[in-house]
Amino acid sequence: MELANVVPWGRSFDEYKDMFSLSEEDLNKKIMGCADGPACFNSQLTKAGGSVISIDPVYQFNASEIRSRINQVYPQVMSQMKQNANDYIWEKIKSIDELGSIRMKAMETFLGDYELGRKADRYIHASLPALPFEDHQFDLALCSHYLFLYSDQVNESQHIQSMKELCRVAKEVRVYPLLSLDGTTSIHLTPVVTALAASGIEISLKDVKYRFQKGATQMLVANSA
Repeated sequence: MELANVVPWGRSFDEYKDMFSLSEEDLNKKIMGCADGPACFNSQLTKAGGSVISIDPVYQFNASEIRSRINQVYPQVMSQMKQNANDYIWEKIKSIDELGSIRMKAMETFLGDYELGRKADRYIHASLPALPFEDHQFDLALCSHYLFLYSDQVNESQHIQSMKELCRVAKEVRVYPLLSLDGTTSIHLTPVVTALAASGIEISLKDVKYRFQKGATQMLVANSA
């Protein structure tokens, strides 16, 4: 991975709770966050006494390098958000400026925790479809804004392999959103559901209360325990 190709964009702890319908019971489980990037979920859950490990290929870089890249791309991302504002629901997050504030605060929280978390093996440089963990090492795996969203960049076979790997390392897997970047349901969703069901994994689509990207109202839940 070249850092120049990375677009860091970290989501808040509250967004994670809403995206994945996380209950207090869920937050007490052993959790893995997949493709977490500069989200602050790990930092805040750890401070609250939770157990969480995040993986992302961007964790090969140090805090200074990631901060520099955030500062480079932030104006570009905000400009794109303004251009595509009609693709989003401005209710809980009421404006582009509020979105920028929420995301930057999340990324600052991440950066403040990152080097300490790396030393504690809470931020691990790894990526799908091969993870450095034991079978069912985690109770719950969360995959945010990677699988299905990047349907053009990640093909059907890679989606299926990645989902099977997530189901190997975690008893339950939740993936959000199920839309591709163009706002349509991912072409890989049905093949993934079919392949996992054929492997004996229980699959369901569940509504979430998170409302931001139009049409992104459900998560995929896979239970392999």
